[in-house]
Amino acid sequence: MGAAYMKNLIDNAWVDSHSGTTFENRNPARWNDCIGAFPASNVIDVDNAVRAARTAYSTWRLIPAPKRGEILRRAGDLLTQRKDDIARAMTREMGKPLFETRGDVQEAIDTAYYAASETRRLFGLNAPSELPDKMNLSFRVPIGVCGVITAWNFPLAVPSWKIFPALAAGNTVVFKTPTDAPHSPCLFAQCLIEAGLPPGVLNIIHGFGEECGGALVAHPGVDLIAFTGSTEVGKAISASASKTLKRVSLELGGKNAMIVMDDADQDLALEGVLWGAFGTTGQRCTATSRLIVHGTIHDAFIAKLCERARTLRLGDGMSPNTEVGPVINEKQLHSIARYVQIGKDEGAQCVLGGTPETSEEYKNGWFYKPTIFTGVLPVMRIAQEEIFGPVLSVIRASSLTQAIEILNGTMYGLSAAIYTRNVNAAMRAIRDIESGIVYINGPTIGAEAHMPFGGVKQTGNGHREGGWTAFDIFTEWKTVYIDYSGNLQKAQIDADRH
Repeated sequence: MGAAYMKNLIDNAWVDSHSGTTFENRNPARWNDCIGAFPASNVIDVDNAVRAARTAYSTWRLIPAPKRGEILRRAGDLLTQRKDDIARAMTREMGKPLFETRGDVQEAIDTAYYAASETRRLFGLNAPSELPDKMNLSFRVPIGVCGVITAWNFPLAVPSWKIFPALAAGNTVVFKTPTDAPHSPCLFAQCLIEAGLPPGVLNIIHGFGEECGGALVAHPGVDLIAFTGSTEVGKAISASASKTLKRVSLELGGKNAMIVMDDADQDLALEGVLWGAFGTTGQRCTATSRLIVHGTIHDAFIAKLCERARTLRLGDGMSPNTEVGPVINEKQLHSIARYVQIGKDEGAQCVLGGTPETSEEYKNGWFYKPTIFTGVLPVMRIAQEEIFGPVLSVIRASSLTQAIEILNGTMYGLSAAIYTRNVNAAMRAIRDIESGIVYINGPTIGAEAHMPFGGVKQTGNGHREGGWTAFDIFTEWKTVYIDYSGNLQKAQIDADRH
C-alpha cells in the first residue's frame, strides 16, 4: 500500500507525472480520510506510456499464447492471496461494503483464470479451397496497443474484463484509471508485475478526463479503445477515436427494469429488488432502477418493499453490519438529490427516503437514504434517465405485454429481469425484452465472468465483454491462402472453371 502505488506505472517503473501536479483520493464514507495524492497526468505522460506499450508489443505478441496464459494464472493466484487486503483498499477508496468488494476481487480472479485457459483456445477457422492443391486458413491475431478507460464503481472487476483478455490475445495495454478509484488498479497491476509480466506490457496512468483520457483516445499510437462509463462520454470517445479509425468497444449506461408478475414468488422478488436497486448504493450500470409491478399485487408488494427497505443499514463499508455504503462523492450526492426533486416535480410520490443521511454518524461522508418513488409514469425523467444512486422508480402495469412495452421504452438495453412462475410468460419475456442480459427470477445484477456481458441500443456499440466474446474485441482475423499447385491459379476467373 506504499507510495510507489500512488504514481503512474510506465515500463514497470512507478513514476511521477511530467507536470508534478497531483489530485487527492479520499474515502467517501469519511471524507477527512485521505488515501493519497495521485499524479494528474497529461499528454506527455500518455505519450510515454503509449511508447512503452508499443515497444513491448513487438516482443509480447511473439510469446506463445499459453505462456502468456501462465502469467495471467499466476496473477490470479496473487489476487487470491491478497483478496482481503485489496478489498479493504477498494472499500476505503470507493465505499461499497467489504462483502461487495471481495466479490469485485473474486470477479477479477475468475477472469484471470478464465482468460488464462482461453490462451489454449484462440481457435481459427479453416475452409476448403475452391481450387485444387490450395489451402485456406484463418487465425486470430492481436490488434496492438489497447487503451483502457473504466469507471470507479468496479475498480478491479471491470478492468480485468478488458485487460486480461487483451493481454491473453497478445496486445499491450495503457490503462487510464478512474479518478475516484485510482489505488485499487495499482494493486491489480502489481500482481501482474509480480506474476512476471514484462516491462511495458501493462502501463497505468492516472488523471482527469480530457487531459488524460482524451489524450489516450486521440493518440495515434493507440489501436483500440475499450471504455466503460456513461453514454454521453462514450459518444464523445467514439467521435474522437473515429478520426484515427481506432477500434472502439463501449460499455455504457443502463436504465434497467425488473418486472414482478401477479404469480411471482413475492418474497423472492422482494429480496431481488432490494439487492438490485440498493446494492452498491445503486451505483451499477446494471442496477435495478425501475420496478414494473402487476397492478393486482402492486399495493401490497410496495408496502412490503418499503417496510423492508426502511431497515437497510447505511454506513461505512468497513463495518460488517453495513448493507448500503456511501455514494462516491459530493457531486454525485447533489446529482441524486436533483433527480429526486425532478421526480417530485413530475408528480411521482416519494414514499421512502428522498433525502441525504445527515445524522451525526454520517456527517463526514456522502450518504443518501434508499429512495422509492411510486406513481411513476414511463415518460418521466426518473423513469428514463440513469440516476446512478439508490433511487427506485415503481411503475404499475396491467399485463405482461404492457410490462414489456414499458421495460423496452428507454434508450438503454443492458439488463432486465422478470419474476414469474409461468414458463410461457418467462419465454415471452426472453424473446421480447430488448436487452443484452435477461434474468428469470433473479435481479438485474449478477453477471458471471465466463458469459457475454453487454447491451443493445445506446448501452453500447455491439461488443460483448466477458467469456469468449471478449476476444472478438481484442483480436482481428488474418486469412491465409497456401497454394502448393506450382501453377498460377486465378481463382474465380481461372480457365479450368469453365
